[in-house]
Amino acid sequence: MTASTTNSPLRVRARRTVSIAAAGLAAVGLLSACGGYGSKATSSATTAAPAASGGSSAASALSASTVRIGYYANLTHATPLIGIENGQFQKELGGTAIKTQIFNAGPAEIEALNAGAIDIAWIGPSAAITGYTQSHGASLKIIAGATTGGAELVVNPKKVTSVADLKGKKIATPQLGNTQDVALLYYLQTHGFKENAESGAGDVSVLRIDNATTPTAFASGQIDGAWVPEPTASKLVAEGGKILIDERTLWPQGQFATTNVIVSQSFLTAHPDVVKAVLKASVDTNAWIVANPAQAKTDANAALKQLSGKALSTKVLNSAWSELAVTNDPLASTLQTEAQHAVTAGLLKAPDLSGIYDLTPLNQILTADGQTTVSADGLGQQ
Repeated sequence: MTASTTNSPLRVRARRTVSIAAAGLAAVGLLSACGGYGSKATSSATTAAPAASGGSSAASALSASTVRIGYYANLTHATPLIGIENGQFQKELGGTAIKTQIFNAGPAEIEALNAGAIDIAWIGPSAAITGYTQSHGASLKIIAGATTGGAELVVNPKKVTSVADLKGKKIATPQLGNTQDVALLYYLQTHGFKENAESGAGDVSVLRIDNATTPTAFASGQIDGAWVPEPTASKLVAEGGKILIDERTLWPQGQFATTNVIVSQSFLTAHPDVVKAVLKASVDTNAWIVANPAQAKTDANAALKQLSGKALSTKVLNSAWSELAVTNDPLASTLQTEAQHAVTAGLLKAPDLSGIYDLTPLNQILTADGQTTVSADGLGQQ
């Protein structure tokens, strides 16, 4: 599959043969970290830029000596997991060093962006919407898509066999106000359940639990299910859970934004060349994932092992990988719907999302690569 097809979501097929690609895996030393609500991240790692040799322009720093990138230890963030690990991002950034921070969910990532602790982030749309509206449009821009799919409500089949059975149960999400939290609260609200969005109290007890500990809580019976991203959802299935709701079934054509790329507006203004280099690396990594799905799956698992100290089992990896697709398209037409879900759930007042996208750098890259440009659906840079 060629890179020119990566503007549209493309399913990563888990059934293909797995092959290890060890080259470049030592390029980045990533440390395990999962920040809780209100925290930025508990650790970070810096990739040293290659030393200049004979004045090589490839090793020349861009306008910033370092770019700080945030993302999650989730397969829905496969692009930075793979592209940073295999050196694609460093290749585009030349002498500009990469500093990474790992997060559990979007709200903490937005806090870090607002505090100036990170510059660019892979993040769910709900947190991006909240960050944009709370700053009155001053803090961030969505500059690209990353993934679609890869989020499910998994339940204990001994306790929950239908939506009605959710009443009185304990259901987890990664963090208050993150994309899966909004999805669950909206679903409950529209199916007649009464909930306090902030506290999680109501007909269903909504508990905000770190993705890293959710499988243990599920296995021990502390929770009855969870609306979570991959690979956490597949870990719950491996613990005996059943998928009650695949979020793709709730969207037209099964398409919705799971992960987008955002940037601090101040960083975009000061260092547009660095932002464009990161986007070029993202586009090229997505094209590589599509062309090499089995190897990409293995490389993503290797990166997760670096972060957590433990690789996913083959069963969990195959299941999780089959649920998501990479895309450069931020699927802007779904953003207003995402925002309305947060409003209905009681987490957000009706927002003005005008100008939330700046897709100009991405579209310049896509045009240069002979690919189709993507749309901001009327919400672009004014």
